[in-house]
Amino acid sequence: MLQFLFARIMAAIPTLLLVTVLVFLLTRLVPGDPALLMLGDMATESSLADLRHSMGLDQGLLQQFLIWFGQVLHGNFGQSIQTGQAVLPLILQRFGVTLSVVLAAIVIASLLAVPAGMLAAWKQNSKWDIGLVMFSTFLLSIPSFWMGLLILLTLGLSLGWLPVVGYVSVTDNLQQGVLYLLMPVLTLVLVEIGALVRMMRASTLEVLRLDYVSHARAKGLRERTVLSRHVFPNAFGPTWTLIGLTLGNLLSGVAVTETVFSLPGLGRLLVDSIYARDYPVIQGCMLFIATLYVLTNLVIDALYPLFNPRVSA
Repeated sequence: MLQFLFARIMAAIPTLLLVTVLVFLLTRLVPGDPALLMLGDMATESSLADLRHSMGLDQGLLQQFLIWFGQVLHGNFGQSIQTGQAVLPLILQRFGVTLSVVLAAIVIASLLAVPAGMLAAWKQNSKWDIGLVMFSTFLLSIPSFWMGLLILLTLGLSLGWLPVVGYVSVTDNLQQGVLYLLMPVLTLVLVEIGALVRMMRASTLEVLRLDYVSHARAKGLRERTVLSRHVFPNAFGPTWTLIGLTLGNLLSGVAVTETVFSLPGLGRLLVDSIYARDYPVIQGCMLFIATLYVLTNLVIDALYPLFNPRVSA
């Protein structure tokens, strides 16, 4: 187990270093002069030269990377050109909003999709199976922005059950904060649950055809015991992988959903900084998102042995 975890952590380190280099190079490929953007069109050549020197932009690419990487290691992601705020606290503030929506959505979607997928596989070709497959396929065919708009129009405007504009943090007012998060969470649940149901159904069907499941049934075990003790641990692996990938993608910023529901999350911060050509924020967001994605999948891999001990062998 410890050897497995050590191997996964060691494999993640070069990935993170490669991501850091790529983020730095991609940002440098973006046209435009950050010094000119910060000082404006009225800046003089001497003031531009002074700012470039203070930011290290007049040095070679390798030196620029080493300076930037050293600052990143100390938690200094720079300052926003647009607002003057420190980038890292700004990212963490916005990430808190995204995290509250995504975690709730993934937990609810997983709790619904896993038993639904197992039920569909167990009752293959029955009305339950056909109904669940049709419903999951229907959900998969709806784009996230359209799903969000439908929920907004139905629950917010037509029925008036939930607020449609604005945002209140759950740390400021728990009741109001939960009300503002219900529709974004419901949107993500409906968008992601279809793929999880299909994956769980497919992996369960594969396991149900194995000989050891027939042997367990031949011993007279109840179907509930066969499913929970012999089928679920081996069928959940692929779905767990999909949950990890989905969690990483969503934590990276659900810009469309955040835009539809006016949530000040990480995705909207990245989109707004791209429109404003706010290079330090763009660079910080890209590095934060890439690192988060790698770490999320590292945690998912580390938890594999809990469901299937053979993985760590």
